[in-house]
Amino acid sequence: MVVEQSFCRFCHAFCGIEVTVEEGRPVKVVGDTANPMYEGFSCKKGRSLPEQHLHPDRLLQSMRRTDSGFEPVPRAHAIEDIAARVTELIDTHGPRSIAMYTGTFSFHYPSGAEMAKAFMKAIGSPMRFSSGAIDQPGKGIARALHGTWNGGPQPFDEADSWILVGANPTISMWGGIPQYNPAKRLREARQRGMKLIVIDPRVTEAARVADIHLQCRPGEDPTILAGLLRVMITEGLVDDDFVATHVNGFDALAEAVEPFTPDYVERRAEVGADELVAAARMFASGRVGSVTAGTGPNMAPRGTLTEYLVAAIQTVCGRWLREGEALPNPYVLLPERVARAQADPPVPAHGYGEQLRIRGLGDNAGGMPTAALAEEILLEGDGQVRALFTVGGNPVAAWPDQLVAIEAMEALELHTTLDIKMSATAKLCDYVIAPKLSLEVAGTTMPNEGIWGYGAATTGYPAPYAQYAPAIIEPPEGSEVVEEWQFFYRLAARMGLQLRFSGVDLDMDLEPTAEELLDIMMRNSRVPLDEVRQHRHGAMFPEPDARVGPPEPNWPHRLEVGHPMMIDELSQVAAEPVTQHGGYSADERFSHRLVSRRLPDVYNSSGHDIAGLVAKWRYNPAFMNPKDMTGCGFEAGTIIEIDSGHATILGIVEPAEDIKVGVISMAHGFGDVPKYDGDVRRMGSNTGRLSDVESTGDPISGIPWMSAIPVNVRLSDETYALSSMR
Repeated sequence: MVVEQSFCRFCHAFCGIEVTVEEGRPVKVVGDTANPMYEGFSCKKGRSLPEQHLHPDRLLQSMRRTDSGFEPVPRAHAIEDIAARVTELIDTHGPRSIAMYTGTFSFHYPSGAEMAKAFMKAIGSPMRFSSGAIDQPGKGIARALHGTWNGGPQPFDEADSWILVGANPTISMWGGIPQYNPAKRLREARQRGMKLIVIDPRVTEAARVADIHLQCRPGEDPTILAGLLRVMITEGLVDDDFVATHVNGFDALAEAVEPFTPDYVERRAEVGADELVAAARMFASGRVGSVTAGTGPNMAPRGTLTEYLVAAIQTVCGRWLREGEALPNPYVLLPERVARAQADPPVPAHGYGEQLRIRGLGDNAGGMPTAALAEEILLEGDGQVRALFTVGGNPVAAWPDQLVAIEAMEALELHTTLDIKMSATAKLCDYVIAPKLSLEVAGTTMPNEGIWGYGAATTGYPAPYAQYAPAIIEPPEGSEVVEEWQFFYRLAARMGLQLRFSGVDLDMDLEPTAEELLDIMMRNSRVPLDEVRQHRHGAMFPEPDARVGPPEPNWPHRLEVGHPMMIDELSQVAAEPVTQHGGYSADERFSHRLVSRRLPDVYNSSGHDIAGLVAKWRYNPAFMNPKDMTGCGFEAGTIIEIDSGHATILGIVEPAEDIKVGVISMAHGFGDVPKYDGDVRRMGSNTGRLSDVESTGDPISGIPWMSAIPVNVRLSDETYALSSMR
């Protein structure tokens, strides 16, 4: 028996862990108490890594579809066939006929994601899509429209006030509060006196400890944020000096938020006028803090506007690091970050790069519009996508408008996925390449440094921390698994391509090692990777003199809080009628709003097959307020139909007093293709099926309403067959 140090890659938090290995097999995972960032913290998901690695359904051989189902195939044979078919498609239809989708798990394995990108560049295809364009595209677009403060956001550990908009970091490990034992960090912040404001239709774990909880009507985040801005502006609670020196568009913003009076916000968003005013005063009276919007508000209507107003609040309150203040993290495994107290100006948010054939969409600051990829596959003619590589994702479970996504999967001439199991997507593929898992590959925490500036508030490590983890176990004996980067390198070599990996041309006759690729990616790091490798528990690499420098002489640029596109959209919100069931829609056919959520023990579509993680919920319950259940005639465990007017899914009702009446709360990423809908008690339902990409898509990101979806509910027979409905 031996105990090895590593870091968890079940989710994006990268918690430091210790792994007990017996006879080459992982048998136990606990938090690493010697890790200086995580201090022994780990969650149930990370502690289940042995079950994930040793799961009986884990793919240990690549699979090929045949007329009678799937059969194992030698990896070399699979690569040879895929190379031939991709080459033929490119020769016949051009590089654009090949697309790639990188899902959430691409973040965990940066060498694989970088090699996949290098492969797509080598074949000349611009059709690269990611999960970031589904769950939070508004962050990148808003940042482009608003500009970026080069000095960076203020650190959470010094904050005296904070606003969480639809974010619940203690469950999601994400959302402003550093995701490294967020419950402990939040508790310590509250003990030192930090004021917390939460905007959410649920009484979440964060809302339970908040000073003010604005329990709102779903989808009204822009209304509430505009209302907060109006109070701050009319009461003179803004940072006048910062605005005068570094901000454009303040007068346009002030005029645009004028209709959002406390009384108007109360009528429309169902939050108390007095509470709204108190929240605005509480945040604006502080000196250090930030505002964070979570995945739900980004997936709800007007997600980009929500993120833009978040940035506007930060800016008019001057919540950015100033000249001379300590820079919390000058980076470790990235090139040293030099920060200045100046605004990096707005940049084009869209209208550049590859343009799609769907609804005028194209490349944008939130990424290529993944929500339109299924339609690009289905739309015949020049430019049609005919082959897809899926890496680290499960489109059937994750993409919006699931029935269209399934139709697209079935229409592809070639679909190859890299997956550890026969997921909902894998079962529709031509080839399923079996990859290695986290404890079998080397890695670093560099990706969590790279997300600095992702949105307005603090993200990434709040201190100069880094960890390297070697591969600590070998794959199971007799398996033929491969790292993602190896698959794309070997595919490119078979096709005679030259790959440029992270700015370096690779030798295509001599395959690199995983360690060599890490060295390439981090060759310009502030701290040499070899030094980080010496610290098996991870370490802090402080730079005491790292401070925000002065602005460059005669620096002309400013942050923009009055961008015409966002001001126009906010005016559209103000012009909408305040209806019984939501100000953003005059359609009163629907009785409820379905909002997205996370369950604590699974991660999107991952973990559903691990018994210890689904001991409480094998499915994603349709949580409702007990009063609402009584009014609808529902009992706990009742199977209901949830109808968006576009599609219908089944849900299993469970009571939850923390949910606002008129709201249904369900986790995203569950379910399978329609023929398995009757098995809802085992696998849950796919909420993405309710989304309509054509009628509710954002004009820039293309993302439809995937949260705050208007729905009707009714009792259902448990044997109800849904496959014929659309």
